[in-house]
Amino acid sequence: MTHRGSKVLHVGSLARVEGETALHLIMDGDEVAEARLAIYEPPRFFEAFLRGRSYTEPPDITSRVCGICPVAYQLSACRAIEDACGVVVDGQLAALRRLLYCGEWIESQTLHIHLLHAPDFYGCDSAIDLARTRRADVERGLRLKQAGNAILELLGGRAIHPVNVRLGGFHRIPTRAELRPLAERLRRARDDAQETVRWVAGFEFPDAGCDNDLLALAQPGSYAIESGIPTVMPAPTTAGLPADSDRALPTRSFGVHEFGDHVVESQVRHSTALHSRLDGRRHLTGSLARYAISGRWLSPIALQAAQDAGLGDPRQGIVCRNPFRSIVIRAVEVLYAVDEALRIIEAYEPAPRSYLDVPARAGTGHGATEAPRGLLYHRYALDAQGTVTDASLVPPTAQNQGAIEEDLRRIVQERMRDGDPTDAELTVLCERAIRNHDPCISCSAHFLDLTVERGGRGLRRFHAE
Repeated sequence: MTHRGSKVLHVGSLARVEGETALHLIMDGDEVAEARLAIYEPPRFFEAFLRGRSYTEPPDITSRVCGICPVAYQLSACRAIEDACGVVVDGQLAALRRLLYCGEWIESQTLHIHLLHAPDFYGCDSAIDLARTRRADVERGLRLKQAGNAILELLGGRAIHPVNVRLGGFHRIPTRAELRPLAERLRRARDDAQETVRWVAGFEFPDAGCDNDLLALAQPGSYAIESGIPTVMPAPTTAGLPADSDRALPTRSFGVHEFGDHVVESQVRHSTALHSRLDGRRHLTGSLARYAISGRWLSPIALQAAQDAGLGDPRQGIVCRNPFRSIVIRAVEVLYAVDEALRIIEAYEPAPRSYLDVPARAGTGHGATEAPRGLLYHRYALDAQGTVTDASLVPPTAQNQGAIEEDLRRIVQERMRDGDPTDAELTVLCERAIRNHDPCISCSAHFLDLTVERGGRGLRRFHAE
């Protein structure tokens, strides 16, 4: 993989990604032979140093995997360990967990929409550049992010790496009076979220499709966030449809405890993150998958916004497979999360205790939640004293790598058929295509070193930064 120009590095190990990446395009004449998304963030080996720790520690330890979506790691860890210990958190404690997760969805999706992705649609290099001409839009995004952070601060104790989450619930739960000011803020945020959907719906989107199986949690009657059953919608080409077909296909599901039987990880030479296959096929998780599988269970205000934005009515079996339009789905999800947070607050009655007891026992537990970027899976094995003997974390970005690479190969191939783009033009196109999927890579504005290998009679290599 190329790092900042000309240095080639291969690291054959595992990472939980938030950082930098490179892309290698290998082209023979006008044919794109291969696209490789080369993540080279140094390995951090979370699974290794979770072994030997107490079963109460993974929620706090794994939250450090990501500063943007720590709640996803905390609650996935909680669900897996509680599963191993035979405890189910329900009632108002479960509602508070969903409220906390709504806060993360609001702040994380808003960060991506306004500060990382929207500049692409205006030809801007950064959100600062975008703010010079679209100040009101950027400020609206900052207000929405602050609203999400306010939820995390109240329920989690702080906005980054919350400290109030524990097995069985929370160290402390809020009173109704403490939630009242938050509800007032969220009512204003709901207006901002509706305006954001209208804003991004007006962007110009290239025609594109997604020829991958879609994987997301499903919770009939509710848009899955903090729990659900892994559900698969097959790629349209398996039914003889084009990749950009808007027809929903029949889904199939499997238990969370079967996740490792269906999603199999493997190491590739060009990335420090593992690649995954779903029953031997490429798959994609995240907003496109969630909307396709669970869109019909959005709240009325979010469903109406989705239809007004041109996404169609998911209750009528209409889905969106254009990765460039994922920003619209994310905006709809922000609106849903704000609306759902208000619903939870309005129905809230404090539980008698802030947590359920979770006694240690030997066993293996599985947990999955929907992080902003997609399905996040945890598995923990415990001994009788509650010591972690084995751990597995499968983040959405690692699952999506194969689908992103195929997406890049197809998009570049189509662009090559339309003419002879320069390497600078290909770099911009590829960066946009990667940002469609919101991978957990910290340098999202200028992260891509592009290596292009061209050739007709033999290959020649050069680098575009």
